[in-house]
Amino acid sequence: MSLDLSKRVRPALVGFEPYDPAFTPCEVNLSANENTHELPVAVREAINAALVSTPLNRYPDPLSNELRDVLAERHGVQRSSVMVGNGGDEILFNLFFAFGGAGRTLVTCPPDFSEYANFATMCEMPVKRVWRNADDFSLDVDALVEASKDAAMVVVTSPNNPTGDLVDHAVIRRLLDETDALVLVDEAYVEFAPDGSSVIDWVAENPRLMVLRTLSKAFALAGLRCGYLVADPSIIDELSAIRQIYSVDVLAQATAVAAVKAREELRPVVSDIKAERERLSLRLGNITSLHQWPSEANFILVRIPHASQVRQRLRDEFSILVRDFSYAPGLADCLRITVGTREENDRLVEALTSLEKEEA
Repeated sequence: MSLDLSKRVRPALVGFEPYDPAFTPCEVNLSANENTHELPVAVREAINAALVSTPLNRYPDPLSNELRDVLAERHGVQRSSVMVGNGGDEILFNLFFAFGGAGRTLVTCPPDFSEYANFATMCEMPVKRVWRNADDFSLDVDALVEASKDAAMVVVTSPNNPTGDLVDHAVIRRLLDETDALVLVDEAYVEFAPDGSSVIDWVAENPRLMVLRTLSKAFALAGLRCGYLVADPSIIDELSAIRQIYSVDVLAQATAVAAVKAREELRPVVSDIKAERERLSLRLGNITSLHQWPSEANFILVRIPHASQVRQRLRDEFSILVRDFSYAPGLADCLRITVGTREENDRLVEALTSLEKEEA
C-alpha cells in the first residue's frame, strides 16, 4: 500500500516537483551557463594545495569567516556585510524565509530566474509579477516601482537570466528612493558585463539594498555551490540566525578562499568569454531563421522556429546540449545558449547552419 501524503504535506508545497534541468550527457554542454573554460594552472594549483591541507575530521566554520574576510576585502566592505551560502539558492531561500511569509509580497520581473517565485511560494510569500516587454524584454519601470510600493521585497537580475540584459542603475535608484521594499539585485553574471555595471558599492549607503553574487559563473566553480550576499550588517545578522548550520563544507570554503585570492588569474578567462560572446553573436547573425537578443552575460537567448525540435536534434544528432525555454511564458520558441570555448561555439554554429540548410 502506498502512502498518501496529499493531506500531510504543507499546502504551500503541493504540486512542486524536483528540479530537473533536463541534462543529457553530451560532448558539448552549453545548457547551464557554466564556465566551460579550463581553470588557469595557477588557480588550479592554488585550489589543489588548499584542498590537500584541509582536514576533514572537523566541522566547518559555520559562518565561513575566512572566506567572508577574503570577499569583504575584494569588495571593500567589512566582514559583517557579507554572508556565504551553499550557492546563491540557499541565500535566496533564506531571504524569503526570513523576510517573507503570508501578506509579504515579492515583486519579480519575468521572464527571469524561476526559482525566485518557487522559493517565495515555498515560504508562503505572495508573488507579484511585472512582466517584461514581449519584444525586447525591457522593464516597465513605472509599473515595477508602483508594484513595489507595498511589497516586502523586489528582486531584479542584472544581467538578467535568461534574457541577458542589464538593469539600468536609475531603475534601482528609483526602487530605493520611491519604495520601502528590500531591494535585491542578483548579479550572478555581472563579471561578464562592462566595468561599472555592479551596484555593490551602493550597499554601504543604502541599507535596504542587497547584492547577490556567486562563484559558479566567472570563477568556473559551479560544482562547488558557493554564493554570497553583500548587505547591511543587520540583514546579515538576521539571515545568520536562521540559516542551516554547516551548510558550506570545509572543502567548499577552502576552494573558494583560494579562488578568490587568485581572482586576477581568472581575468583572461572572463575576457575570452566576453570576446567569444561577441564572435558567437556575429556568427549566429548569419542564420536567417534565428533571432537573438543582446547579452551582457555568458549566454545568448535566441528564438528559432520549432525550438524544441532544434534542441532535440542538436542533442541527438550533434551531441550538443542547449537549454529549451519554449515552455516558459513569454519565451515561445526560445533557446538559451551558453557561451563556450571557441571550439564549442563553432561546433554549435555549424550544427545550426546544417539544420537551417535542411529547411531551405
